[in-house]
Amino acid sequence: MDTPKSVTTHIRVDHYSAVQLAATTARRTALDQGLTGALPDQAAVLASELAGNVSKHAHNGSLYIQPLPLRPGVEVLAVDRGPGMADLEQCLTDGYTTSRTLGSGLGAVRRIADEFTVRTREGSGTVVSARLGEPGGTPAEGTPGVGAVRVPADGESLCGDSWGLAVDGEVRTALVVDGLGHGRLAAEAADLAVRAFYRDPGLPLPGLLHTMNRALRRSRGAAVGLLRLSPEGVDHCSVGNVRALLLGHDGVRRRFGGQPGVVGWNMPEPRVQRVPAEPDAVALLHSDGVDARWTHTLTPFVSGLPAPLLAGALVHEHRRSRDDATVLALGPVRREP
Repeated sequence: MDTPKSVTTHIRVDHYSAVQLAATTARRTALDQGLTGALPDQAAVLASELAGNVSKHAHNGSLYIQPLPLRPGVEVLAVDRGPGMADLEQCLTDGYTTSRTLGSGLGAVRRIADEFTVRTREGSGTVVSARLGEPGGTPAEGTPGVGAVRVPADGESLCGDSWGLAVDGEVRTALVVDGLGHGRLAAEAADLAVRAFYRDPGLPLPGLLHTMNRALRRSRGAAVGLLRLSPEGVDHCSVGNVRALLLGHDGVRRRFGGQPGVVGWNMPEPRVQRVPAEPDAVALLHSDGVDARWTHTLTPFVSGLPAPLLAGALVHEHRRSRDDATVLALGPVRREP
C-alpha cells in the first residue's frame, strides 16, 4: 500500500553556493529512497549540474528535489526564467559548456538520468526534469507521464497538502488533498485522507469521498479533489477548493467545479461530473497554494509542457509562498491510436 508522499525540497538558486546544497539534498533523497551503489552520487551530479546551469545562465531559477512519483528514486526539477536555449541540441551535447568550467553540462544530465525531459524557449526560460531510479525500475513503455510537486509553506517543514495516484490498467484515479490551514494539524489531515484513499482506490468517487470523510472526522478537515481517467471519459468529484482542469496545447479545454464544504466536517453528498476523454490533454489537480489566476496569463510555452514539467512550472511561477502548494499532472488522458 502506498503511503503519504514526502515533501518536495525547494532550493532557490540565487547564489553559486546553492549548487552544493542541491547536490547534498539529492544524495540524501536518493539514500532515503533506498538507492544503492553509485546512484546517490549520480543523483548529486544531476542536481549540481542543473543548479550550476541555472546559476550561470539564468535568473529567478529554482530546483525542486523529491522522490519519484511512481517508483523508488529521485527527481530533480530545474525551472528558470532565463533567456532559454537557442540551440537545444548543441546544449545537450555531452561536455558542452559556455562558461569554460569542468562541468559536463546538460549532456551529462541526459546520459545519467533514466528519464530526461526538457523544454526551452527563447525569452520564456527552461524547464528540466531528470529522474533516476534503480536499474530495471523504469515504468513500462507507453506509461502516461506523471508530474507532481508538493511544497510546504515558507517556514514550515511539514506540508498540509498531499496527493495520491492509483493505476489499474487503463484507469487512473488521482487525488489532491488540502488540509485546512498549514503546519502539523493540516499535514495530519492530509495524511489521513491519502491513507484512506489507498485502502480501496477503485471505489466509485463518491464512495472514496465518504471513506475520507469518515477518516477525517477527528481532524481539522480538508478540501479534496478526485479525477478518474479512462478511455471512456474523465470523472471528477470534489469538495472544497482543489482546482481541476484539462489542459491542451491550445489552452484550457475543461474546467471542473467543486462543491462547497469540508471533508471530515460538513461534507455535502458528492456529485460526479463526467466529460469525454481528451486524447492529447493533460489532466491537472492543484491546491489553492497555486494561484488559480495562472490560467489568465497562460502562454503556449506553458500549455505545451508535458506532465513531468508542468507541475514544477506552475509551482515555480504561481505558488503562494505563505501556503502549502501541490500540483498533480497526468497526461495525456488517452494515447493516440
